[in-house]
Amino acid sequence: MSPSATLPLARRGFGILLAGAALILALTVLVPALLGYQRYVITSGSMTGTYDRGSLVFDKVVPTSSLRAGDVITFRPPGHAGLVTHRIRTLTSVDGKRVLTTKGDANRVADAWGPLTLGATQQARVAFHVPYVGFLIAELGQRQHRMIVIGLPALLIALSTLAGLWRDSTPEGRLQSA
Repeated sequence: MSPSATLPLARRGFGILLAGAALILALTVLVPALLGYQRYVITSGSMTGTYDRGSLVFDKVVPTSSLRAGDVITFRPPGHAGLVTHRIRTLTSVDGKRVLTTKGDANRVADAWGPLTLGATQQARVAFHVPYVGFLIAELGQRQHRMIVIGLPALLIALSTLAGLWRDSTPEGRLQSA
């Protein structure tokens, strides 16, 4: 096979590989969302060993009455701007409300914010996770990276289309298409 014949084959193989990776990523993110799961990226090491940094966790919203000690939940602790995914250490009911303490699996002590009172009737509980995919999702959260991921393939498609139009407008191209 000549080098000029292997180039289109390599392009096609790379295109199929890239499309396959995009499809897998889309299915990993979209299908769980369609089934009612919420997704969160693990950004710290407090759950290392269970959910390492960069893991993508999928939570299902469940009634707080179904929570048990040992469940892993995603919540906003008092005085914190972001969300935390930690394991429930203790869980009791006080005046009809669920009161719990949490701890990251990799942390030596329970969380400093102390007992949490769940005022809502529902809570996000981790159902499953996908390791490392969260790194990619986090990068796509940055505008410049998202523009590269969307813009580069669009540019390549536009250039390929223009090259095809240019090739068809030449006398040799018109002879080949006839």
